[in-house]
Amino acid sequence: MVGFCILAGILLVIFSASFILVVIETIQSEYSYVSIPPGVNNPGKLRLVLASMISTSVMGKILEKLEVCSELAFTRYMRSGKKLGPDPQLWLTDEQFCRVPVRVYRPRAPSAGLRTAAIFFHGGGWRYCGIDFYEKICRYIAKETDSVVVSVGYRLAPEHKYPAAYEDCLNATIHFMKNTQHYGVDPDNVIVCGDSAGGNLAAAVSHTLVGRSDLPKLRAQILLYPGLQGVDFNLPSYQQNRGVPLLLRERAAFYALQYLRGDALDLKEVLEGSHIPPDMRLKYRKWVSPDNIPEQFKVRGYKPHQPPEFKADVYEAVKRFCEPNLCPLLAEDAVIQQLPESFILTCEYDVLRDDGLLYKKRLEDNGVRVTWYHLEDGFHGIISLYEFYSFFSFPSGKRGLDRVLKFIKGL
Repeated sequence: MVGFCILAGILLVIFSASFILVVIETIQSEYSYVSIPPGVNNPGKLRLVLASMISTSVMGKILEKLEVCSELAFTRYMRSGKKLGPDPQLWLTDEQFCRVPVRVYRPRAPSAGLRTAAIFFHGGGWRYCGIDFYEKICRYIAKETDSVVVSVGYRLAPEHKYPAAYEDCLNATIHFMKNTQHYGVDPDNVIVCGDSAGGNLAAAVSHTLVGRSDLPKLRAQILLYPGLQGVDFNLPSYQQNRGVPLLLRERAAFYALQYLRGDALDLKEVLEGSHIPPDMRLKYRKWVSPDNIPEQFKVRGYKPHQPPEFKADVYEAVKRFCEPNLCPLLAEDAVIQQLPESFILTCEYDVLRDDGLLYKKRLEDNGVRVTWYHLEDGFHGIISLYEFYSFFSFPSGKRGLDRVLKFIKGL
């Protein structure tokens, strides 16, 4: 008995030491540059969210070391959300659109005419989250705007590389647009909407549907702090907010590479910018350049970045970064000019802020009507935390979400 207690004590010490080591390694490798600016909405609460992120990452690494499950599987579980019970104001149905899982939210109250529909693509770096995580947001949109909402559960990376998520979102959208009468929806009032990676997918779907003669034109696209390019990870917002949760600069490039090719072997080169040939960089400069960012967004600091020597082997490995279906900011003017009315939300403390600002400029330069709303105290992912847990919900995120509702009602 004594021997067993001694052995148990030794194992406990070893496990405790291993736990501490994993904590230290995780913070050093993933969170060493974290900073929470005082101007962000409720910085104390954001620290709690950060602590939750670190805890999840640490526990995932421990479980992976113990061969219980992978870190990715554990993180997905923690970010999966849960399906809520019935809603007295909505009909909820889980369906398949072209083998893509969707959840449809339909107001129970009778309508005087055909309704608007919003097709929603969730965020999560193309790796995490899903329909259940965004359940409260989709219910809120459906009830407050009296619209039909379709939440799309696209395939996730790295198991399913680009263009899997894009194809799922496109196929689900086309299926719905061909069957709007079944849901009491006006075919001329269909919106695509998404946050973060979902904003990327919404923009890509919008571009693809331009000029389709067999479908009605989309009424609008709603892009919430979208990631829209993989050419330059050294724009002012990437420098200023490199360590601001929920999305760190290195994580942004990591997720993009995971979606593109299922790994992040060339992460350092992509961050530095050696993956783009000089002639292509020159071509894209008219669209992706700090010169196109208003000066007011550089006051927190910006140092012009000179890309290192071009590496042809890296370009060959990641050249699909230059495809507009992956990086919508690189679409030609002929496509941009035909895009529907757009709503873009950006956050000051977000590495993807400048992606949204550059896309806003491109749309406006090409005659597309844009409604822009900027959360001066917002950070990346703030809207996704809406009522996820009461103590993780931020007033600024609610303001942004309510602006989305106002836009939809005004269409």
